[in-house]
Amino acid sequence: MKSFYLTDAGKVRDHNEDSVIIIKNTEDNYLLAIADGMGGHSAGEVASSIAIGYLGKHFKETFMNMNKVDAVNWIKDSYDEINTLIFQHEKTHPESRGMGTTLVMAILTNDYLLFGNVGDSSGFVLMDEKLHKVTYDHTLVNLLVSAGELTKEEASVHPKKNVLMKALGAELDVDVDIFDCDMDITDILLCSDGLTNMLDKDQIERVLLGEGTVSEKVEKLIRKANNRGGTDNISVAYLARYESGEDK
Repeated sequence: MKSFYLTDAGKVRDHNEDSVIIIKNTEDNYLLAIADGMGGHSAGEVASSIAIGYLGKHFKETFMNMNKVDAVNWIKDSYDEINTLIFQHEKTHPESRGMGTTLVMAILTNDYLLFGNVGDSSGFVLMDEKLHKVTYDHTLVNLLVSAGELTKEEASVHPKKNVLMKALGAELDVDVDIFDCDMDITDILLCSDGLTNMLDKDQIERVLLGEGTVSEKVEKLIRKANNRGGTDNISVAYLARYESGEDK
C-alpha cells in the first residue's frame, strides 16, 4: 500500500477550508477522508477540522475487529456525532452560525471497502485501468439531472451548480450515503470539488494511469487544477494498493 494526501488553497481563495486525512490503525485498516467546509469568518475551516479531527481519533481508538455490518454502523454513527459536534460548536460560537462541511470517506480492510458521503466531495476507484465514480453529489443540479430537467452538459455550466442539498451542520438529522465496493480495485481516490470542477473524470484517470509515484500523481492533479483556474480549494487523498509492476 502506498498513500498520499495534499490540500491546496487554489488560485482564487485567500484561505483553505478543506481538511484531509489518511490514517492506518493497528489492524492495518485504512481510513481516507476529505471535508470541504463552508461558512464565513473561517467557520468552514472550523467545520471541516471538527469532522476530520474527530474521525482520525475515533478511527484509531474504536475501529477494531469490525465486520462489514459493524463498519456500516460505525460510519453512520460517526456522521451523526460530527453533525452534533458542529451544532454544539455553533451554540458557543455565534460567529460560526451557518457553518457546515461536506464529508467523503473510505474505509479499506482486508475484507471490504466502504465509502460514506454527504455533500459534493467525491470518491473514486480505479479498476481494470478505468476510473469509476462511487459517490453521488448532493447538489441541486445533480437532483435536476436525475429528474431529467437538466442534461449533464447543462449542469456543468449551471450558475447554481455548487448549491448543496446536503451537508453536515445543515440539518439535525444526517442521511449519509454508504457504498459497498468490489474489492477487486487497485486504487482509491477522494477529492474535494475544487478538483472535479477543474478536471473531468477522463483527465483524472490519465494522471492516475500515467508515470510517477503516488505523491507525484497527487501533486500533478493539484497542479493541473490550478493551471485551469484553481477557483476553489483543492484536496486529494490517494491510496494505491499495489506499486507499479507489483503482483496483485
